[in-house]
Amino acid sequence: MTIQDAAAPYANSNVFLFMGGFMIALAIERWGLHRRIALHIVRIVGTSRATIVLGFMAASALLSMWISNTATTLMMIPIGLAIISAIGDLGHEADTKRHKNFAAALMLGIAYAASIGGVATPIGTPPNISFRGQLARLFPLAPEISFGQWMVAFLPLVLVFLPVVWVVLVRITCPVGTGRMAVGRDVIRKDLHGLGPIRGPEACVLAIFLLTAVLWMTRTIPLGDANYGWSALIERWTSAGGGRVFPFNAKYVNDATVAMGMAVLLFIIPVRSVGSGVRTTLMNWTTAQRLPWGILLLFGGGFSLAAGLRSSGMSTWCGQVFAGLGVTDPLYVVGANCLMMTFLTEVTSNTATTEVMLPILAGASGAMGLNPLLLMLPATISASCAFMMPVATPPNAIVFGTGHVEMGRMVRSGLIINLIGVVLVTATFYLFVGPILEIDATSIPQWAQ
Repeated sequence: MTIQDAAAPYANSNVFLFMGGFMIALAIERWGLHRRIALHIVRIVGTSRATIVLGFMAASALLSMWISNTATTLMMIPIGLAIISAIGDLGHEADTKRHKNFAAALMLGIAYAASIGGVATPIGTPPNISFRGQLARLFPLAPEISFGQWMVAFLPLVLVFLPVVWVVLVRITCPVGTGRMAVGRDVIRKDLHGLGPIRGPEACVLAIFLLTAVLWMTRTIPLGDANYGWSALIERWTSAGGGRVFPFNAKYVNDATVAMGMAVLLFIIPVRSVGSGVRTTLMNWTTAQRLPWGILLLFGGGFSLAAGLRSSGMSTWCGQVFAGLGVTDPLYVVGANCLMMTFLTEVTSNTATTEVMLPILAGASGAMGLNPLLLMLPATISASCAFMMPVATPPNAIVFGTGHVEMGRMVRSGLIINLIGVVLVTATFYLFVGPILEIDATSIPQWAQ
């Protein structure tokens, strides 16, 4: 690749999505909103380490069904860090092994749950969106998998996978113990009382935080064949006016647009500091300099590596090898497919890998006499189930950048969960998803011929 081609992925829109999200997280931290939210979560779910991890995982999975798993992780991380800090400070156990295990379990739980939760909806994770586009392009006559069908088919996988991952984290790779922590509910209530009512800059940051989440969730709302998200509504409104107000194309707007737009607002909105009364803005450059620039470079490097694998033909070669194995038993095909995609996306962008592999798998299905969905759908789901390496998924990279997760611990946890994921995806697809979507595993459907 030329230096121009290799450097271009560092300006990928996802890099700006992360940058804007990090800016919002730093603003939340600057005004102490993350500590207030964290203490409320502890008060609600209790003071058991294991239940706190489970609560964060459930919240992350639910959010990632509707907004990107990256955005979900960026929203949950500052709250999780506040929990770790509050428990460490109040419980006087910041240096204990058990507290370090808890910090790692919480960070990994947020990242893994964000990736798993996105599987449940067609818009929850980029590989799902890629699959819908590739299927329509490669097989124009193929029946569309509706939003409701997708949820009915894959939500059970999420409901099974999530508690399994939680058990692996809090009992095996990051054991946090079974007892309650030294921090009791009375201490939490006392600390909340000391924060006082929410007002001033903290309330403004909360409003920006909620507005960002709403804009992310409502940017696209597919209902049937129509899109009722705000970006599509604005496009239809401007089109109805003949474009006289301003020309607008919904394709020009994505999650990065929202993140950077909200980040700009943080630098503009004036506030007065509570107590001192000094006039400032919600975000200043002194705080913004703490942004983890190394993580942005890590993301850019992952995207550049994926482009290199495509240009060198490495990804194509892997797909051709898989197609030439001559295995036609549906169970083995799905299992091998899941295994290949899970570990292939450990070192490449899952979106880029899906874009490259789905056309190859579609062609391989014809040569093997199988329904294309038998290869393409499990590959799509498995692309979101890579948990070993920081570069495997953006949530992995984000939590690795917090400093609470060691590489060895992520690899050990991820390897176990990867293998569990291969088994669960294979089993649920073969026994449950296939019948719901009426996938005949023994023949090529007419729309694919």
